[in-house]
Amino acid sequence: MLILAIDTSAVASAALISDDAMESVVDSFTTEDTRSHAEVLAPGIEKLLAGAGVTGADIDAIVTGVGPGPFTGLRSGIATARTLAFVWDKPLYGLMSLDAIALEVAESTAATPEFLVATDARRKEVYWARYTLAEGQLPELVDGPHVGFASELPELPVFGAGAGLYADVLKADEDFATTQPDAASLGQFALAKLTAGQALLDSTPLYLRESDAQVPGPRKRAL
Repeated sequence: MLILAIDTSAVASAALISDDAMESVVDSFTTEDTRSHAEVLAPGIEKLLAGAGVTGADIDAIVTGVGPGPFTGLRSGIATARTLAFVWDKPLYGLMSLDAIALEVAESTAATPEFLVATDARRKEVYWARYTLAEGQLPELVDGPHVGFASELPELPVFGAGAGLYADVLKADEDFATTQPDAASLGQFALAKLTAGQALLDSTPLYLRESDAQVPGPRKRAL
């Protein structure tokens, strides 16, 4: 199976994931800019496919991170994934973006039986979720995702860029203090779940907040 994974919940990233290769990540790219998703994603995917020598016809499924994340960035990735799935006539799956970091934690020496993942939600808040981890198993989501102040999180080890921002009030792991969700880990998690026969989400975004954009009300009469 060859999966094209996309995530734009924080930075723009895409990856080709295969269960036929010795290394499951065939190739990937990740930007550092958190505000240029729309400009870099489509050209990045085009270059990614060309570099691997594959076309849309070779892709078996598309996986997109559904957040939580800011409106504009998250929409860019999901809209791109939906468009490619439609044009290529491929199945489309969603996966919570925080799961990508949870998988990295599970594969690291810092893993604990229970932990939190947190990313920057701006407005002095974080997006977060709680996971449990049994030996030899994938991380299991047990609570979340949520958005809130760092000081309100449970007292557990916290991994991800959200923890790094508020290390003064969280039990942040220094090795993960700048870690953002990326498509490579997201695709690996999706492949593992599909292989195990576990269900994935659809592509509905997890915004967790109301949009700042509001429909204007009727104009006031001047007279």
